[in-house]
Amino acid sequence: MVRPTAEQGFFNDWKQREALAQEMLPVLGRLENLKGVQVFLYGTTLSNRSVADLMKAHRRVRQIGRNEMSEFESHPVLMALSTLDLCPCQIDLGKLTVGYMRKQADDPNGIDVNSWVASELKHLIGRDHQPIDKPVDIVLYGFGRIGRLVTRLLLEQTGNGSIMRLRAVVVRRGGDGDLQKRVNLLRNDSVHGSFRGTVRVDEKQSYIIANGNVVHFIYADSPDSIDYTKYGISDALIIDNTGKWRDKEGLSKHLQSKGVSKVMLTAPGKGDLKNIVCGINHHMIESSDTLITAASCTTNAIAPVLKLIHERYGVVHGHVETVHAYTNDQNLIDNYHKADRRGRSAALNMVLTETGAAKAVAKAVPELAGKLTGNAVRVPVADVSMAILNLTLVKPCTKEEINEYLRMIALDSPLQNQIGYTESPDAVSSDFIGSREAAILDATATISNGTNLLLYLWYDNEFGYCSQVVRMVSKMAGVNHLSYPENQSMGA
Repeated sequence: MVRPTAEQGFFNDWKQREALAQEMLPVLGRLENLKGVQVFLYGTTLSNRSVADLMKAHRRVRQIGRNEMSEFESHPVLMALSTLDLCPCQIDLGKLTVGYMRKQADDPNGIDVNSWVASELKHLIGRDHQPIDKPVDIVLYGFGRIGRLVTRLLLEQTGNGSIMRLRAVVVRRGGDGDLQKRVNLLRNDSVHGSFRGTVRVDEKQSYIIANGNVVHFIYADSPDSIDYTKYGISDALIIDNTGKWRDKEGLSKHLQSKGVSKVMLTAPGKGDLKNIVCGINHHMIESSDTLITAASCTTNAIAPVLKLIHERYGVVHGHVETVHAYTNDQNLIDNYHKADRRGRSAALNMVLTETGAAKAVAKAVPELAGKLTGNAVRVPVADVSMAILNLTLVKPCTKEEINEYLRMIALDSPLQNQIGYTESPDAVSSDFIGSREAAILDATATISNGTNLLLYLWYDNEFGYCSQVVRMVSKMAGVNHLSYPENQSMGA
């Protein structure tokens, strides 16, 4: 008898896990599309994933969680939960699987997987619960970098259409072939790759059909001049991603259009508008709120970590330096710009500029008011930025202690969607394109010397921020999912 070599063993293991992942995908699809059950793996969505995506999600859990959870363990758990009469809900398959693995380790002859899963999910079985009374109509006002990525995320999460649906996009007409050009930008993105799905254009009716969703394109020059009800849209939640109107007076113009109930701004607001960072102060959103803002990408990146560090160690003062990808606001080549330095070529220079993110953090974490300063350097990369937090603490800490604290937060906490974690010694900015966390701690770069602490946070200033926006849309719309684990928020 020929014994298999180590190489054959690795290959056979991979092929078996790959086969299990292939079996899992249609089950995940049926759960979401037929039952409204959204499945996650330690916070990573498994909606519309490929086999490789699913296997990478398992690998991430093994690396960060330092356990042996694989498709061998999660497959039977998924099959068990798929047989249950579940209400629309959110289930973290990873945490459910690890829970069963621990049960088996404690009592190998104990309860079988079907009985254990049914027991753990009993609060979700046979319930007459809907996350929301009726589907919420979403309208994007603007279709630039943020608008197109939010479109991708909303379409990905449409599910069975019972919660939120993208119904329309409002833009200014750009000339002949306008709609086709905009759709081409949606289909193909130089940074984020091709759109996952199909898009058909009906220029005569001025709408597109994206993954089966009819999305109207409405041409208008002002937010207060549109009758959305003509398109079958009512009580719409407007996501204004133009940044043109940033105060209460300007954003309120949207509310003058027929068919609008609420407005969210994807930029820092001015005046007394609520600046919300999902995961930090989204509890401040009230059902009566009609205008809120999603702050900035940098504020979303730094506020969660700063809040955690302040709560455990106390922040005396600190400085936030962002190394930021260039944006559309800058010039490609040297030309006039109203702002200092931003007129110089974004593709050829590091451009020193200012950021209001450090001060804006105080709106989400009031206890940090007056304790932070900030600046920014725009650099010649198209996406992914870094925030460097230079903090003086009340209590001393070690590098190992800080990293372990934030690793566990990233793995299993209410902030798992906001904080990611990597120990890769060769990590560079492009590795984080498409990351959905608000920020990812580069654990190998952490420096701690008593009460002096430096943290390095990567963040996809486009996709990570848009993921935060979509999570907040859900909060503002009043979506209330039952979940496993209970009372743990999951999202984009």
